Formats: sequence, structure tokens, C-alpha cells
Amino acid sequence: MVLSYKRSTRVGALIQQEVSDILRDIRDLNAGLVTVMGVKLTDDLLFCKIFYSVFGSEEDKKRASDILKDNTKAVRHQLAVKLNLRRTPEITFVYDDTNESASRVFDILKKIEDEDGK
Repeated sequence: MVLSYKRSTRVGALIQQEVSDILRDIRDLNAGLVTVMGVKLTDDLLFCKIFYSVFGSEEDKKRASDILKDNTKAVRHQLAVKLNLRRTPEITFVYDDTNESASRVFDILKKIEDEDGK
């Protein structure tokens, strides 16, 4: 039995791969610190949210956000060149703080465990 996936899911995975490659080439962006966490694409393939995370200080996060905002059109253009789509979706970069939230939850659970052990 062959599983069928929505086209937006398949194109989203391809966009995530290509955007990761494109971000490595941005000169001002320290590529080792920025990770593309996921892509959410509308079913009509016209709008795309790219979720990213930054490993570093608050200043690094702000700097990465500014650089991504400034380079959004260039990233979309390079994406259009690499992908063979009728229309390249409009992209928006969204900071993903899931890892930080998970870390805080684990710290709280550890603290509760330590208090119960005493």
C-alpha cells in the first residue's frame, strides 16, 4: 500500500533542505548557529513560514533575525532558481523557541525532583 502525502508537505520538506543550503552561503550569518527547524507551507503553496533557531546569546538571536529579515527577498530568489515551481511562495522567517522552552521545563522538573528527594 502506497502512502500518499500532501503536495504541500513534500514541497515544504524540499524548501527546508534548500533554505538550509542557502543560509550557509549568507556571509554575515554565522551558519553554525542558525538551524532551520521546520517549514509550514499553505496548501496553495503561496505562503511559507520558515521556523529557525539560533544557538547563542540574545544578541546573536537579534542579529540573526535582522540578517534573515534583510535577506528574505534574496533567499526567495535563490529558492526560485533552485526549485521548479510555477510560483515561489512568499517566505517569512519565524523564530522557534521550542528548544529553550523544553530546556526550561526539564530544569523545572529536575528542581522538583531534587526537592522531593530531600
